[in-house]
Amino acid sequence: MLFLLSFCVMKAQRTLTVGGTNWAVSIPSITEAGSNYTATYESAANQILLTASIPLLLSSGKVSVHYEGNPTWNPNLILQAKRTGDGTTLCLLCTITGGTAYQTVTLTDIELFRITAIAALASYTNIPIQLQLSGVSVTIPAATYNSRLVFTISAL
Repeated sequence: MLFLLSFCVMKAQRTLTVGGTNWAVSIPSITEAGSNYTATYESAANQILLTASIPLLLSSGKVSVHYEGNPTWNPNLILQAKRTGDGTTLCLLCTITGGTAYQTVTLTDIELFRITAIAALASYTNIPIQLQLSGVSVTIPAATYNSRLVFTISAL
């Protein structure tokens, strides 16, 4: 299974850049009758690295994510994402909140976390995102499933 990362999306002068590497989940073969697959698979804690900027004082933004089958995805597979750190910022009064627990990524945007700028431009680099895959089962047809994660940043 392979997950592709999408590029940045800009809205209202907020910017978001997506980096990191594709995650190819290695699913071992079942060797014994009556066995099933491991319950969950986790990527590296920094599989995806986001860079986000909120350009205005007293402004905020939310980072959202959704997936697209690329070209196919089985809806019984559950893909989740979480923020594993704050990344790096020079802004002392800026905050990054939410997204530290796994959230199920769906076909429509879900809010992953928020950034708030109090007294300066809020700019964060290397915000680490971890992925988790569950729902892998012998009942799912054997195939290669691919998904693309799309991250966006917007006003609250």
